[in-house]
Amino acid sequence: MNTEPHPGEPEQLAEDVRPAILAIELRTAIMRTSRRLRTEASGDLISPGQYAVLAHLHYGPLTPRELAERERVQAPSMTRIVNLLAEQGFVARSGHPKDGRQVLAAITPAGEAVLDEARSQRTAWLAQRVAVLSEEDRRTLSRAAWLMQELSGR
Repeated sequence: MNTEPHPGEPEQLAEDVRPAILAIELRTAIMRTSRRLRTEASGDLISPGQYAVLAHLHYGPLTPRELAERERVQAPSMTRIVNLLAEQGFVARSGHPKDGRQVLAAITPAGEAVLDEARSQRTAWLAQRVAVLSEEDRRTLSRAAWLMQELSGR
């Protein structure tokens, strides 16, 4: 295997794989890529925050408080997002079957459609960038994606 860095790559990529250094590099790369995916591929469909809420609701109804906890935001902020999604027809609100004081938010068919479209845009955005890489680099990314899935499952 060639350990020479590609043009434009820092030399430490070829040699420094100490866990602490690699963890910093991975964290930075993941955060930057995630941020770009959220902003570049959201378009005019929905905001990144709305996307996250719809992605959670894709798996079943939740209360605004549960959504706020999952997204680590304050409940009033989440209520605003849910209200906006409801106004757009992407979320339906209903009474909680066990606690009449609470509201459940559920994704609607229109919400599923906009979520699918946003996911498709994100995938297309990333696929365009991956397409310009060499086959060797795509294989490396494929292995890295598998490894990241393994790491996140532990």
